[in-house]
Amino acid sequence: MSTALTMSPPMTGSIDAAQPEAQDDVGGGGATMRLNGRQKAAIIVRLLLAEGAEFTLTDLPEKVQADLVWQMSILQRIDEATMYAVVEEFLGAFHSSGLKFPTAVEDALKMMEGRISPKLTTKMRKQAGLAAIPDPWKRIRELDHDILLGLLEKESTEVGAVVLSKLKVTDAAQLLGRMPGERARRIAYAVSLTADISPAVVQRIGHSLAEQLEHQPEREFDEDPVERVGAILNFSPAATRDEVLNGLEETDAEFASQVRNAIFTFADVPDRISATDIAKVTRAVDPAQLVMALAGARDKDAATAEFILSNMSKRMAESLREEIAELGKVKLKDAEAAMTAVVIAIRELVDAGEITLVQPEEEEED
Repeated sequence: MSTALTMSPPMTGSIDAAQPEAQDDVGGGGATMRLNGRQKAAIIVRLLLAEGAEFTLTDLPEKVQADLVWQMSILQRIDEATMYAVVEEFLGAFHSSGLKFPTAVEDALKMMEGRISPKLTTKMRKQAGLAAIPDPWKRIRELDHDILLGLLEKESTEVGAVVLSKLKVTDAAQLLGRMPGERARRIAYAVSLTADISPAVVQRIGHSLAEQLEHQPEREFDEDPVERVGAILNFSPAATRDEVLNGLEETDAEFASQVRNAIFTFADVPDRISATDIAKVTRAVDPAQLVMALAGARDKDAATAEFILSNMSKRMAESLREEIAELGKVKLKDAEAAMTAVVIAIRELVDAGEITLVQPEEEEED
């Protein structure tokens, strides 16, 4: 096949579809199609989509994007010979134009963002004499609230005021609400003194905080010790849980108190689960396990069983009460296993975002 096509290099970071008039005869084997630049571009895009390639055209002018969509809608079908001819021209144009690389380390790092490790990116930026983090406030705004709160505890009131001012209002409000009352008031007042602060000072504060984050030692565990111990005791037998907590009280009363607050057991359901979420919980638990848990509930767990039964449909509650009566006395070991199954189901619903645990009421700090 011999064809002489004159399409401009179709890709220089985007597809060139701006040849509305000039048309070339494309094809072979006795069949000829007359295609302009936009149509050729549409063929290339369609082929890339068919092969599952990932790319974006959002940087192109909207008119060019619209022309491309329009051409794709009217081309209907392109024969094999035409497709190969367009691809051959496209590759030929690519080969003749070569590739353009970034002219600076900053641009190269931006191009490779998300494709190399953040640690290496920071190291290379420092080696090149660039700021370790080009936009520190973007990094800070993406921090988990617990990490950000810990960072702010070490900073002055003035720095805290700058940080809150750079966050989204909703995030700033949540952080302020988690601070001790007196510190929250001082930081809120300090925000009123930031009117004349210069952009350079704000940027230096951002870089200083980001640098602190970079120099924090790597941690093996994502959860803090309180959460890890609490999670383990959540699924331990009640006797083991009580014995461990009593021992912790003797060793470290403050740590034991934090662990108690982190634990969520069957007995905590009435205080931590909204009545409107009980239906979701009961649907998520194996019916046999649910009956076993309700039948085996004793002492403080009996209130949970009644809370669950009272917040479901009357018909379902009556049916469950009949099954509980038929089951009779349940062994403690079986009852605890069933209650653990209910707790696991609740945890999975929380992790999936389908329900939210009600936070225990805390005494207000002056």
